[in-house]
Amino acid sequence: MSDRLKVLPQYLLPKQALTVLAGTLAGAQAGGLSTAAIRAFIGRYGVNMAEAEQPDPAAYACFNDFFTRALRAGARPLADADFLCPVDGAISQFGPITRDRIFQAKGHDYSTHALVGGDRDLAIQFQDGDFATLYLSPRDYHRIHMPCDGRLTRMIHVPGALFSVNPTTARGVPGLFARNERVVCVFENDRFGPFVLVLVGATIVGSMATVWHGQVNPPRPGTVREWDYAPGQVELLKGAEMGRFLLGSTVVLLFPKGRIAFTPTWQPGGAIRMGEAMGRSRL
Repeated sequence: MSDRLKVLPQYLLPKQALTVLAGTLAGAQAGGLSTAAIRAFIGRYGVNMAEAEQPDPAAYACFNDFFTRALRAGARPLADADFLCPVDGAISQFGPITRDRIFQAKGHDYSTHALVGGDRDLAIQFQDGDFATLYLSPRDYHRIHMPCDGRLTRMIHVPGALFSVNPTTARGVPGLFARNERVVCVFENDRFGPFVLVLVGATIVGSMATVWHGQVNPPRPGTVREWDYAPGQVELLKGAEMGRFLLGSTVVLLFPKGRIAFTPTWQPGGAIRMGEAMGRSRL
């Protein structure tokens, strides 16, 4: 069966309603029922709780607390590298941006302009630059960290669809990452210039949150929302937490031309861990 046929049911499902329901259930403090759900999830997906700051499933008040769990100290040592991998997960795709086109999967690409919510002045800064699309599976650690030092300048919440973001859907839904709901975080680095982290929503992703704002969605008003930040208002160091997903998804990173040379061992489909080397500077 082709990937397009496999994803056809997603066009028909009430994805928004399912996401709202999943978010409500995941946030419910249901005592033993929450613990049972957490234990079942750990068993189903093989979650390594030995890495968690709190390894006891019964210690989490709700499923969301478990899903956004912190890691124990030292679980993710930071590499001596210019750019660090910001998440645990798998490499979906990475490489050069061709003019303003980002490669999604065979036969599919999308524009930086669409990804960042229609802001041409922002998108043009990454023309012929580099990108990385990183997928977080259900079993992964779901906090997102900084690839390098950064001063936050803008955050944009872009409404959109809520397709799954797994590899099959990436191959079957055109422009997936520029169609789904997303939070675009724009940073500036003294050495490397601007860079962007895009947190992409998905089916049953109840919400996305950042360390400076808290929960960004819901609400979902259906219009683009934007926040601007003064110099020095939000500054984060390389490796620091910047956000989290409630029920997994994808991060897309954008860098200007000539800034990053990705680690030679990286390849699409390869496993990644937060804090490992993602690349070196080309400056």
